[in-house]
Amino acid sequence: MMSASRFYIQILLFSMLLLSCAPKKEVVSWNLLPKPQQVNLYGKQKHRLTNGKIAPSLIREIWVSHIPEAFVNPEEAYRLRITKDSVMIEAVTGEGFYRARQTLNQLVASSGGHTLPALEITDWPAFRVRGFMHDVGRSFISVEELKKQITLLSQFKINVFHWHLTENQGWRLESKRYPQLNDSSNFSRLPGQFYTIEDAREIAAHCRAHHMLLIPEIDMPGHSAAFVRATGVDMQSEEGMKILKDLMDEICTEVFPELPWIHIGTDEVQFTNPSFVPEMVAYIRSLGKKVISWNPGWKYQSGEIDATQLWSYRGKAQPGIPAIDSRFHYINHFDVFGDIVALYNSRIYNADHGSDDLAGSILAVWNDRVLPHESDILLQNSFFPHMLALAERSWLGGGSEYFDKNGVILPTDESDDVFKSFADFERRMLWHKEHTFAGEPFPYVQQTQVKWLITDPFPNGGVLDATFPPDSALSDNYSYNGKNYGVRPATGAGIYLRHVWGNIVPAFFENPQENHTAYAYTRVWSTKDQTVGLRVSTQEYSRSENDLPPPQGEWDYRRSRIFVNDSLIDPPVWENRHTTKTNEVTLKNENFTARPPIAVHLKKGWNKVLLKLPVGKFSTPEVRLQKWMFTFVFVTLDGEKAVSGLIYDPSTLKE
Repeated sequence: MMSASRFYIQILLFSMLLLSCAPKKEVVSWNLLPKPQQVNLYGKQKHRLTNGKIAPSLIREIWVSHIPEAFVNPEEAYRLRITKDSVMIEAVTGEGFYRARQTLNQLVASSGGHTLPALEITDWPAFRVRGFMHDVGRSFISVEELKKQITLLSQFKINVFHWHLTENQGWRLESKRYPQLNDSSNFSRLPGQFYTIEDAREIAAHCRAHHMLLIPEIDMPGHSAAFVRATGVDMQSEEGMKILKDLMDEICTEVFPELPWIHIGTDEVQFTNPSFVPEMVAYIRSLGKKVISWNPGWKYQSGEIDATQLWSYRGKAQPGIPAIDSRFHYINHFDVFGDIVALYNSRIYNADHGSDDLAGSILAVWNDRVLPHESDILLQNSFFPHMLALAERSWLGGGSEYFDKNGVILPTDESDDVFKSFADFERRMLWHKEHTFAGEPFPYVQQTQVKWLITDPFPNGGVLDATFPPDSALSDNYSYNGKNYGVRPATGAGIYLRHVWGNIVPAFFENPQENHTAYAYTRVWSTKDQTVGLRVSTQEYSRSENDLPPPQGEWDYRRSRIFVNDSLIDPPVWENRHTTKTNEVTLKNENFTARPPIAVHLKKGWNKVLLKLPVGKFSTPEVRLQKWMFTFVFVTLDGEKAVSGLIYDPSTLKE
C-alpha cells in the first residue's frame, strides 16, 4: 500500500493541478511526467523568466554527499530549489543533475514563458531500471529515429535502452570478423538492413550523452536461424561456441568497450548442450561485462548470472539475482486505450519500490508481424503513450494493483482515487502530446469522458447473428428465455470484455464465456450539427500475430455491428486480402491507428450509439487471439484529439 506521506503528496499535487483550471488564479501548469516525489511551494513568490528561459547565471549546481529523503536509488536523487532570485540544484551524481534538468525544463516549457513558482522539489526514482526495448532483429529502426527516441524519452527519466539486435530474421549488428552474418542472402526479412559498427558506437554515445544505459542483446542459443544460415553451424555446437566467443570478443572489446552489460537471451530454446550457457556467461564475464538473461530460460542459481528479465506470467524473481519485470509489458499485444490503464495502475512486480533484487521494468516491442515503416511500429504499438505511463509509474512507484484486480478497466466513479490519478495522468500526457511530441506518432486521445452501459452477455449458441432484446429496444434490464440480464456502466474509449491474455488480466466480464453476445450503448450530446471523426474498431490486431484480415464488409470474424443514430456504420475496405496466414504480409489498415477516422454526422442534441458484440470461439483459424473488445470515440477529422464539448451519458438512453 502507498505510504501516507506519498499519498498526501499525490493529493497535494492533484489539488494544485485542479487549481490550474480555476479562473483568476496565477498558478503553474504542472505538466510533469513523471511527477516528483516531494514538492513544497513557497507561497506566491515567482521566478521571472527572460525570453522564456532561466538566465544561466542564476542556476547553481552543488554536489552533495547524499539526499537524505532518497531511501532508494540515491544515485539519481536531486533537490531542485527555485526562488525569486535563483535556481539551485543539489545532486550526488551527474545522473542526478541530469534528472533535475529534465524537471526544470518541463517546468519552463509548461510555464507559458513568463514565470515559475518558487518551490522546492526533492526527487528520486522508485526503481533504478526504467526502460524500453526494440526488437530490431525482426524489424529495423533507423539510427536517427532511435536517437530521437532516446532524446525524447530521457526527458521523462527513462534510463535504459534495451537493443535486441539479432533474431531468426537477421543479424543486425555489423561484424568485421564474420561479414557473412550481414550478407543479404542470410536475412529472411529486410535484407541488408543492419547497423554498422560506426552506427552502434553512435547510438552508444547518444545514450551516454542522455544518461541512458544501453543494453545490447545478442540472442543465444535460440532465435538464431540467421546465425545458422550465415555460419552453417548450430550455436550450441563446439564450432558454434567458438564463433560466438569470437563475436563476443569483437562486440565487447571493439564495438561496445565501455558498456557494462550484455544480454544473451536464452529463452524459447531447447538446450542440447548443458555447458553452453554457463560457458558463455563465464566467457562474457571474463571480458569485463555483466550478463543478463531472460526468465523463463536457463535455470540459474544465485551468482550464476548478474540479472534476469522476466517475460510472460511465468517469469519469477529469484533471491540474490536482480530482476527486471517485463511480464505484462509486451506492447505489441496492447491496444491504445485499455492496456494503458492497466500499465499506469500496475505496481512493478507488485512492489512499492525497487530493492537489490528488484531492479525495475522495461517495455518491449516485438514485431513478429512485419510493419510497413518504422513510424508504424510507433503508431500501431502506441509506443510513446505507453512509455509515458511506464515513465511515471517506474519513477514514482506504487500503483493500485498488479494487473490483477480491475486490470484494463477504469473505475466508473470519478471520485475514486484510481480514476482521479489516471485522469490527471491523461491530462498531463495530452499536454505533452501537443507540445513535446508534436508531429510524432501518438494515437492516444482523451477517453475518461466516454461512458457506456454494457449488457450481461446473452448465450448465442455459436450463432453470431442471433438476435436478443437489445436489438429491439434498449433498457437497463432484460428478460430472455426466463432469465434476467442487467447492464453495468463502463468508462473509456477502449473496453475489453475479455482480455487477449484471457483471465490472466481482468477485463469487464469477470468470467467471459465463448458463444455469447453483449451490447454496449450510450448517448452523446452535441451542441451543434457537425461532422466529426470516429475512431472505432472491434479487434485490435496484435503486431506479433499472423492473423488474417477481416472479411470484406465485416468489422471482424464475429459479425460485430456498430450503429450511430440507428444507421449502420460500415467498415473500411480492407487493404489486405490474403487468405494464407503469414507474418510477412504487413499489417495495413486492419488497426484503427493506421487508417483515417470515419466521418460521421452528429446532430444537435442527443445522438444514439449502439454496438452489438458477439463472440464465438476465443481462438479461431483466422485470428488466434480473439480480443473481445471495442474501441469507440469521436475525434477531430484529423484524428488528433477527442471532439471537445461532447457529453457521453448512457443513463439518458432508455426506451
